[in-house]
Amino acid sequence: MNKAGNPAPLMRGAVALLDVEGTTTPIAFVKEVLFPFARARMATFVTERASEPAVAAEIAAVAKELGAARPDPAAAVHALLAWSDADRKVTPLKSLQGMIWKQGYESGALQGPVFEDAVTQLRAWKERGIPVFIYSSGSVTAQTLLFRHSDHGDLLPLLAGHFDTTVGGKLEAGSYATIAGRIGFPAAKVTFFSDHAGEVRAAAESGMTGVLLRRPGEVPPPSEPWSGTTVVTLAGF
Repeated sequence: MNKAGNPAPLMRGAVALLDVEGTTTPIAFVKEVLFPFARARMATFVTERASEPAVAAEIAAVAKELGAARPDPAAAVHALLAWSDADRKVTPLKSLQGMIWKQGYESGALQGPVFEDAVTQLRAWKERGIPVFIYSSGSVTAQTLLFRHSDHGDLLPLLAGHFDTTVGGKLEAGSYATIAGRIGFPAAKVTFFSDHAGEVRAAAESGMTGVLLRRPGEVPPPSEPWSGTTVVTLAGF
């Protein structure tokens, strides 16, 4: 657990804010399942649905991103695959990935894995009246799909809301201050959990309590050292 012993449980009036990759869900699921799933289907999806308004809008967004004079599905596919391979956080790519993932989840081809201790703790917080929010670099759409179609059933009723990087980068203290303002709680009432020390530090700089999660078997992103609370499970909070 942490250097001070068992973590203190969150009390009524507090809020939990959770990262996803490495915190509620294995890191490998995103990189080894979701991204390849969308990439393998991107060309067919864009080509066959190019006339649908939602897809046409994203093709136009790709053209704008490229500085092209007009939207072109073939050129869009080429750019989208290149961005996917480079793990670029480009809005039309993320939007189209979300559309493809939605099909996969709803068909049963995809199922979101959530750690057992995370599910247990989400339920415990719900029973104690502690709101739980998600803040991830993955889009809000991707988050809701994962938790709605999880391997523990629909977990969305356990969550109070979702945030992605439209509020700001996860290494910026201002992003956490923005989230606190939007959920209507002082930052001091919010505890943020993540496997990324830089994110935990940014949350702490905003006035939140930061907790670093180091799950056995999960390889965390490289980041600076963290001398604060470090745990191996969400259980006990």
